[in-house]
Amino acid sequence: MLIQDLSLQKRQFFINLIKKRVKSGTGSSVEFLHKRTWTYPVSNLNSIITHASFVIVGGIATRLYMPERMTLDIDILIKPEDCELVYQDLQNANSQKIGDLSISGSQWQLADNTSLDVLVGEDEWVAEAISKPNYAPDGLPIIALPYLILMKLSASRTQDLADISRMLGLAKEPELIKIREVVKTYLPSAIEDLESLIMLGKLELEN
Repeated sequence: MLIQDLSLQKRQFFINLIKKRVKSGTGSSVEFLHKRTWTYPVSNLNSIITHASFVIVGGIATRLYMPERMTLDIDILIKPEDCELVYQDLQNANSQKIGDLSISGSQWQLADNTSLDVLVGEDEWVAEAISKPNYAPDGLPIIALPYLILMKLSASRTQDLADISRMLGLAKEPELIKIREVVKTYLPSAIEDLESLIMLGKLELEN
């Protein structure tokens, strides 16, 4: 509960600050904001993790939903019951475990020196999110937008909130309906903040 309260405080502080200073439009063109790229190479996790399902989350995942930003690390989400299978696949691929994360999961270094964070999701929505991914151009499974928004709202770091606002601004109404449903179900304390972030994101797209 303390962590949730802190995330709520951070979200509201960020949103109130931006509301005071935001102006219609942005320095980026609308064409750029709608652009999707997969420029930076990503390790082929499909050839490494073969005995369990996973989805890519974090900064890499945002590439499907907003303009690409540079990030060197890969984050994946798995189910608790698949931990041993995933860890064995990583070891078989000559990956090295660096240590445990502060949240449930562990950090690894792949054979190509890529840093991989394996997040073990224990929330009730995790199984559905993993079973219904979207796919990147290279075939990697990417967490669907509603669950990515949910994860980033829960974390509420500054970069997460900035990502949320931009992704929501670019989302179509059917996507927003699903996002609202997911947040209302699993993080109802964030509903008001979600609407504010949608408003801020849409405002960024105005000329």
